[in-house]
Amino acid sequence: MRVLVWQWGRRGAGPKMAVELARGINALEGCQAVLSLSEKAEILRADSSVRNDLPFRTYTTLLSLLVRVVQAPWVVKGLAARLQRIRPDLAICAMPGPLDLIMVAALHRVGVPVVVIVHDAQAHPGDGFPGQIFLQRLLVWRADVVVALTAHVAALLAPQRCMRGRKAIVASHPPFAFEGATALARPLAHGGPIRLLAFGRLLPYKGLDLLAEALQRMGSTPDYVCRVVGKGPDAPWLRQLAAVPGVSVENRWVPEGEIAGLLAWADVLLLPYREASQSGVGAAALAAGRWVLATNVGGLAEQFRDKPQAVLCAPTVEGIAQALSQIITQPPPVPEAEENATIKADWAFMAGKLLSNVCRVLPHRAGFSAAGLKLAEPAPRTKS
Repeated sequence: MRVLVWQWGRRGAGPKMAVELARGINALEGCQAVLSLSEKAEILRADSSVRNDLPFRTYTTLLSLLVRVVQAPWVVKGLAARLQRIRPDLAICAMPGPLDLIMVAALHRVGVPVVVIVHDAQAHPGDGFPGQIFLQRLLVWRADVVVALTAHVAALLAPQRCMRGRKAIVASHPPFAFEGATALARPLAHGGPIRLLAFGRLLPYKGLDLLAEALQRMGSTPDYVCRVVGKGPDAPWLRQLAAVPGVSVENRWVPEGEIAGLLAWADVLLLPYREASQSGVGAAALAAGRWVLATNVGGLAEQFRDKPQAVLCAPTVEGIAQALSQIITQPPPVPEAEENATIKADWAFMAGKLLSNVCRVLPHRAGFSAAGLKLAEPAPRTKS
């Protein structure tokens, strides 16, 4: 089975998701992944092992995006010709983006069924780009199969008109593997105050205002140091955080090559979200042997409730403050970092189960069946 995996974002979780999914598919017997990324994808510079089989020229400015939209009829024709040469049996959009309808038009022209992995069923405050959810719903409408990464997202998708009465397949979200992030010292091995890390896009729904007030309640001489790292607007809650003793705010984009270093520094990853679908960085933190403190909202509850190294709390100042006090004074058992081989096996298992479920929905369209697909075995877990 030949599976095209595409994601045309230039940086962040989208291209990373596509790369790891393609690797998982390639680990399956009888399967081959064909990867399509933006020509300017950051991961191509960060990881020399990534092979961009079908590079695509995207955009860097709003003007260049408009140019690509105007060129769409000619782009679709050229892309369809390239797809004819590749002859994929199936195509998977790893994370929706602005230009995906071009790829879907080309895929339908050559008769290839389309699977779309939806990460967020609704827009989060301050997140995305204008029209993102509108374009996503058009994409979902035209997709043959829709996949969600949590039951929470699948439930939010179910009543939307773009689902046309279909049910989303629910897949898992294995941890991202970052170079060097699986050979780290154990939490608190540094011998100093506990290290707290809030990392990712610094947006309103991330609950950083709740975190600021919760940290203020910890007192003027806290037994912790906290870093807030990521890209976001110059917002009042960031200034409020920067004024808390022991807290530093680094408002900047973090390239992929620095993520392992951030996880190595941290003892605890903080996810004080007001709402969430799931957390890729949370999964990476668990795999790196870090504790996770997360609010009990949306897909986070589903993702972390069975993880002994995770602490869930109410999405309130009081709830976060109590959980912080608990994890500082009585931390959970020290977790073990997962091996790279375990993470790779997780992605192979996820890919195999996903393809098996897709085959059951589309055997008549895709020309293959679940019976001929050999699933990978789940990776054995390390003890925490």
